[in-house]
Amino acid sequence: MQMEEHGSTEAESKEDIWCRETVPKVFKLVCCTLSLSHIDLVSLLLVSPSLHRTLLSSQPLWENLHLRELKNAGNRLIAALSLPRYRNVKQINLEFARDVDDTHLNHLKDKCFNSLQSLESLNLNCCQKISDTGIEAISSCCPRLKSFLIYWNLRVTDRGLQYIVKNCKHIVDLNISGCKNISDQGVQLVADNYPELESLNLTRCVKLTDDGLKSLLQKCLFLQHLNLYALSSFTDEAYRNICLLSRLKFLDLCGAQNLSDEGLSCISKCKNLESLNLTWCVRVTDEGVISIAKGCTSLQFLSLFGIVGVTDKCLEALSKSCSNKITTLDVNGCIGIKKRSREDLLQLFPYVQCYKVHS
Repeated sequence: MQMEEHGSTEAESKEDIWCRETVPKVFKLVCCTLSLSHIDLVSLLLVSPSLHRTLLSSQPLWENLHLRELKNAGNRLIAALSLPRYRNVKQINLEFARDVDDTHLNHLKDKCFNSLQSLESLNLNCCQKISDTGIEAISSCCPRLKSFLIYWNLRVTDRGLQYIVKNCKHIVDLNISGCKNISDQGVQLVADNYPELESLNLTRCVKLTDDGLKSLLQKCLFLQHLNLYALSSFTDEAYRNICLLSRLKFLDLCGAQNLSDEGLSCISKCKNLESLNLTWCVRVTDEGVISIAKGCTSLQFLSLFGIVGVTDKCLEALSKSCSNKITTLDVNGCIGIKKRSREDLLQLFPYVQCYKVHS
C-alpha cells in the first residue's frame, strides 16, 4: 500500500515538474516562432504562474504588438504601451483595427513617448480615422522607424508625408496605396528625403503626374519593389526612367494604359526584375514583351492579362530566355495567342506552377 502511494506521489511529482518547467519552455518556443496577437499573449499569461514568468522573461515576445482587426484598438494600444514589458516594442500592427484615431496617437505622444523610441515598423493600413494630425504625433515618437504603411486613407495629405520625412529619417518601406490626396508635392518630399528607399506602393494615388513619378525614379535608385497599380495617367516620359532602377525586382503596372512598347523597352534594362504585372497594358504588343524577354532573364512572374496585341511570338521569345525561371504566367484574355493549351504552355515553360489561359 505504501509502495503504491509512493509511486503515485512520484508520478504526480513528475507531472508537476513537466507543467512547471517543460510546458513553459515549449510555449516560449512556439510563441517566438508564431506571430501571436496581443489578445493571444495576454491569454497565455493567465494559464499558470510559471508560464507567466517564462513569457515575461522573453523580451522578443514583447517587441511585436499585433492588434490587427481588433475592436477598441486605440485603447488597447495605449494600455499595452503603458506596460513595462512593451518598453522596447519594434513592430506595431494596427491593420484593419477599429476604434483608433488621432486622439489615441496624441495620447501616446504625451504618455508613452519613451516606449516608441525603438519602433521600426508601424502598420496603420485602413485606419481611416487617422489624419495628418495623428501622423504628426506618432512620427515624432519614432526616430528609428523604417517601415510605414497607411494604405486606403483619404484623410492623409502631403502634410502627413511632410511630418514623416521630418521625424523619421530611416524609412525604407513606404505604403501610401489608396491615399488619394497625396500629390506630386508629397512624392517630391519622399524623393528628396529617402534616396535609399527600397519599397514603395503608390497604388491609386490618382493625383500623381509624370513629374512626381520622374522625381522618384531619378532619386530613389535603391528601389527593389515598386507598385504603380491602377495609375493610368502616367506616360512613357515617366516610365522610361524606370530603367534607372538597377536593383528593381518587383514592378506592378496593372492598368498602365499609356505604356507603349517604347516604354517597356526601357524597363527591360532592369536586369534583376523577377515579377512584372502588365495586366491591361493595352498598348503593349509582341515587340515590347520580346524586349522584356531578352533583358529580364530572371523573370519568375509575368501577367499579360487582357493584352490583345500579343501573340505566340512573344511566348516563344520568353521561352528561349526565361523558360527555366518563370513559375507564374497569365495570358488570360490574350486573344492573339492561339493554340496554347496547358500542355503547350508546359512545353514552353516547364517550371510553371500557376498559369491562366483564355478559353
